[in-house]
Amino acid sequence: MLGIKKGGIESLVEDYPGRLGLLSKGMSTSGAMDNLSLRLANLIVGNPITEAAIEITGGYFEAEFLDDAVIAVTGADMSPMLNGKEIPMWEAVEAKKGDIIKLSVFKKYGFRAYLGVAGGVDVPLYLGSKSTCVFGSYGGLEGRPLKEGDEIKIGKSPRKFSELIGRKLKEDFIPAYSNVWEIKAIPGPNTSPDYVTQKGMEYLFEEVHKVQHTSNRSAYRLEDVPGYFFARTDGGEGGSHPSNIVDHGYAVPGTLNICGNTPIILCVDGPTLGGYINSLQVIYADLWKIGQTAPIRDKIKFVYCTQKEAIDLRKQQKDMFNENSIEKRRG
Repeated sequence: MLGIKKGGIESLVEDYPGRLGLLSKGMSTSGAMDNLSLRLANLIVGNPITEAAIEITGGYFEAEFLDDAVIAVTGADMSPMLNGKEIPMWEAVEAKKGDIIKLSVFKKYGFRAYLGVAGGVDVPLYLGSKSTCVFGSYGGLEGRPLKEGDEIKIGKSPRKFSELIGRKLKEDFIPAYSNVWEIKAIPGPNTSPDYVTQKGMEYLFEEVHKVQHTSNRSAYRLEDVPGYFFARTDGGEGGSHPSNIVDHGYAVPGTLNICGNTPIILCVDGPTLGGYINSLQVIYADLWKIGQTAPIRDKIKFVYCTQKEAIDLRKQQKDMFNENSIEKRRG
């Protein structure tokens, strides 16, 4: 059991890969914004990589362990401390009953940390997933962020704690962070020449895009596109603005939705359909980077990618999640 003392800016129960198969019902996948860090946290503490963990956005999280546990903190460095002593990240650490874990605030790099616990976070499944959808108020713990006074059940660990303590991710597998995130993307489905000019598509790939302060788990908003971006003067049957189109499905998460003049990366809690064009698709292997991109502070640089490259990169990423990525701390 984990007793929440401070929920911080926003802390949620999330799992991987989220709530699949319901886009046609208007329900987004949810799940971790940085699914790479969540899966690695689970790997370190001996869980299936699909298990639920706590996603801590921004920081200021604090909780008390009401039972002995083994934990791992991954993702953004928020100076995690156990009983006032800093603990290593990307490593399985023992926590005793009564211990207090605190996370400070995000620093120069990264935006979300993940607290994985041996045995996983034990909340009820909702439509096949433990993930929280804050915009729909379902899943996780009562469909909302964690707050003071909450008590989170922890599942039974599939392995003995003594086998887990000191397990750490090999340094080669710790992801590199940045303030200008290079994110690979595939053009489409609404691009040049019908919806966007060739120069407009070049703008998406050649410029560095600042992330707006209004970004969240539903949408990461970028700076407005220039006047030459659109190939049409209006949306025809879809509406008056050239970004308008007759309603169609959105490939969430990861599609770049052009809403009016604003490019928006639709994220894990994003809308599943609408009436705006979608001009890029972030590849699956790079979705985690969006979760670590801090609004206002960070920027995004799209890098052209082919479908074959996207498939190969996803396979390479999948190959990380095995015992070859783990080492045991000496001593």
